[in-house]
Amino acid sequence: MTQLNELKGTFVLDPAHTEIGFVTRHAMITKVRGSFGQFEGSATVDGANPESSTLQVTIQAASLDTRNADRDAHVRSADFLDVEKFPTITFTGTDFVVDGETVSVTGDLTVHGVTKPVTVPFEFTGEAKDPFGNTRVGFEGSTEIKRSDFGLTWNAALETGGFLVADKVVLEFEVSAIKQA
Repeated sequence: MTQLNELKGTFVLDPAHTEIGFVTRHAMITKVRGSFGQFEGSATVDGANPESSTLQVTIQAASLDTRNADRDAHVRSADFLDVEKFPTITFTGTDFVVDGETVSVTGDLTVHGVTKPVTVPFEFTGEAKDPFGNTRVGFEGSTEIKRSDFGLTWNAALETGGFLVADKVVLEFEVSAIKQA
């Protein structure tokens, strides 16, 4: 099996086998999950020399799906993502640190027109040839952000105390990428 420090090449995200999602608390008692259905991304990886690696991901903010049409419309509105004004969410990797089978990617996350540094530790889950001759790699990762850091401050107070939407959002990534010839 290929080790992370042996991985080398240019890879493109496979949207049919990749999930970019998020989780946050609603009414302080339950979790709401969502994902984005339209995105593209590519990485040039050099596991032996990670400092020469690159990563760029662009997400169409309007492709948000929480499995509830009314909630999706609200999150797309000016109260939250304001997809009319800010149609994309982007992440550009700026620093790559390999530790065993984990690569910590630090980069610039831009949401709602605000750019902040974020680090995502990704576990390398392997490399395989698919039945169509493509070389695929897999990574899993997650990180926590505060939505208020990105200007997403809309909320509603609850009668019992607290707020309707948590400030903490966990970003989750299940990545399948295809090596380019």
